[in-house]
Amino acid sequence: MQTILGAGGAIGVDLARTLPQFTDRIRLVSRNPKPVNENDELFPINILNYAEIEKAVSGSEIVYLVVGINYTIREWKQHWVNIMKHTIDACLKHNSKLVFFDNVYSYGLVKGWMTEETPFNPCSVKGEIRAEVATLLLNEMKRGSMQAIIARGADFYGPHNTKSALMITVFDRLKKKQAAQWMGDVNAKHSFTYTPDAGKATAILGNTPDAYNQTWHVPTDMNVLTGKQIIEKVAAIYGVKPKYMAMPRWMVKASGIFIPILREFPEMMYQNEHDYLFSSTKFQNRFFKATPYDEGIRLAIAG
Repeated sequence: MQTILGAGGAIGVDLARTLPQFTDRIRLVSRNPKPVNENDELFPINILNYAEIEKAVSGSEIVYLVVGINYTIREWKQHWVNIMKHTIDACLKHNSKLVFFDNVYSYGLVKGWMTEETPFNPCSVKGEIRAEVATLLLNEMKRGSMQAIIARGADFYGPHNTKSALMITVFDRLKKKQAAQWMGDVNAKHSFTYTPDAGKATAILGNTPDAYNQTWHVPTDMNVLTGKQIIEKVAAIYGVKPKYMAMPRWMVKASGIFIPILREFPEMMYQNEHDYLFSSTKFQNRFFKATPYDEGIRLAIAG
């Protein structure tokens, strides 16, 4: 049995689509799981409850932790560490391998390329939380108490990715012939991971025995574009003018007075005010090449 905790999210769906290459026993776990493959086992739980996580993990050879929770500092502080502790405890109890899909917040501001060797140096509250969560798992790996993998991706884009900031502020707005919105410096380079690549990569890593007890950056096109270049490419496919509004930090803060979700972004603005360069050389040299941006943007729009 291979079990996905957080099966309905951006990574979980593409992960589930790939797993039949490796197993015919797939358990989808979330608050309200929906089948992806014909024989998927659906297992609804409250991810915040240890007893329910433990039952979901029972009988699993591999567990994938790809959970997403509401994007607020308050909820991250309240829940993320407990989710990881509960998942680790359940995997230890049932002798399950664990693959955790992480982001890059723990690295903080990096001048140059982010790699698997980049040290944790968070410069945001969310980054501090993610560093703590990842360290819990890294410590188990160092102790040799369990087999685990940390897979990391850059910011997301891709088909059916309704919660991606890039899809909402650029793709969706240009589709409606509205000006795109770009937080930060539109001339800074910014890596984006194509979600079908990320899901496929996570499945491959989980089913590669010698990939364990390592961190891997999932495949992401390293021909990194600026925000302006991304806007121009998306606009060209939609056949509209590449109009955009750049939103500096002060504007995002001011908008947060009226739009609650924007209150969560100012502390992360450093990612958009400087080049954000994500290296996946290690993975691409071993497994498969990332989808180029031109192709990924076209496929994201095609759905």
